[in-house]
Amino acid sequence: MAISDTGIRIEPGSFRDPTNRVFHRDGEVLRGLDDLAARDWRSLAATDFFRSLLAEGKVCGTEELVPTPVDVPWTAVLRHERIPFVSHPYEWSFGMLRDAALLHLNILRAALAAGFTTKDGSAYNLQWRGASPVFIDVGSFAPARDGEPWAGYRQFCQTLLYPLLLQAHLGVDFQPWLRARVDGIEPDQMRRLFGGTRRLLPGVPTHVHLHGAMQARHARSTTRDVRAQLRAAGYSRELASATVRGIEKLVRRLDRRPGASHWSDYQRTCGYSVPDRQAKERFVEAATATLGGSGLVLDLGANDGRYARIAARHADYVVAVEQDPAVADELYRALRADGERRVLPLVMDLADPSPGGGWRGVERAGFADRTQADVVLALALVHHLAIGRNVPLGEVVDQIVGLGVPGGRLVVEFVHPEDPMARRLLANKPEGLFPDYRRDTFERLLATRCRIERRSELPSGTRTLYQAVVGG
Repeated sequence: MAISDTGIRIEPGSFRDPTNRVFHRDGEVLRGLDDLAARDWRSLAATDFFRSLLAEGKVCGTEELVPTPVDVPWTAVLRHERIPFVSHPYEWSFGMLRDAALLHLNILRAALAAGFTTKDGSAYNLQWRGASPVFIDVGSFAPARDGEPWAGYRQFCQTLLYPLLLQAHLGVDFQPWLRARVDGIEPDQMRRLFGGTRRLLPGVPTHVHLHGAMQARHARSTTRDVRAQLRAAGYSRELASATVRGIEKLVRRLDRRPGASHWSDYQRTCGYSVPDRQAKERFVEAATATLGGSGLVLDLGANDGRYARIAARHADYVVAVEQDPAVADELYRALRADGERRVLPLVMDLADPSPGGGWRGVERAGFADRTQADVVLALALVHHLAIGRNVPLGEVVDQIVGLGVPGGRLVVEFVHPEDPMARRLLANKPEGLFPDYRRDTFERLLATRCRIERRSELPSGTRTLYQAVVGG
């Protein structure tokens, strides 16, 4: 969406707060503010707490453009740092969602102490620099007033706290729930899941059942009525801060360490020999070395992140996609422990990648629309999609190629039908179902979409690596 001929493209996900809009122009991420939002921003920018958040990297880099550009319809315009890759909460692991929630609460506590609050509590207000969360919704800050509850509490519960409770207490992966509803999990849904003795689990009595009851009680009350009742009851910023501290304590206690899974043990069970692994590492190193410290690398089927880390030595940023939430969470925790800011782990089934969602299907962009990688790594992936998920081989190649920029590189591994892993997958399928799953067919399909630069057969003799140029 553009405004006249100014070159402005409005961000599709920025429309729910009418006082400010995020837009793009000339490669920059900008935010337009109306009169009220401009006043709030200038008050915020003058505070020590906000300067500290910026200095610590907890809030995305932001500055006001002075003078305000004359060709835009806003009172003030802010320029934000560009986040390397935009992701959605249903693509995060448990540890990522919890750390995002903790950052949100930490920022809110600091804001309340300085006389500010946040108007929103959505998980979508946060993004990532590698394994470090960052708050991006600067337009959410507003002056706090006594007697007013935290306006973002409901959003926080539905998009952050409830998904964490669901997985921590019940062992249910939250990602499908958040993907199904952009506004998150409703209190009514949670109450049905947490009946009986589950009602007493940490966080459930207050934030699920009491929250739902209060919501029902005030269903016909106006916001003004609720504020007046809270004011009369002596509700203050101090009480609000104490409430936030309580939620923060709860979130810190929630955990769900990943259990064992087939994929978490894949490096030991996949049948790779040491020479095979070393050959793959050398191949990936050579393919990414030409990036020279710039560019985006996409690692599809990242597993423990071995090859994503190699790519990160040469790229500006690496997005490591892994289907198994437990494996992705282990990778995230390892990257976080290392302070890694160039590798972003995401949870995603590549046979069912994230589609566009939200309002008109464009509020949250689909994975393919967000991804134009300079190098795409697809190692030990093709056979899982083609045989394991019954995706035609040509379609698999199309998907991998489509995620790269024209002129970018692909590093693809083809597992031959006689490989032990391929035989294991084929054993569970009707005989003769995949007559086209052959090396020569794959090579022909790849060559019609790319220019193959080099190929290397691994020492085992049952796997081949290809380096190709997209559209070459």
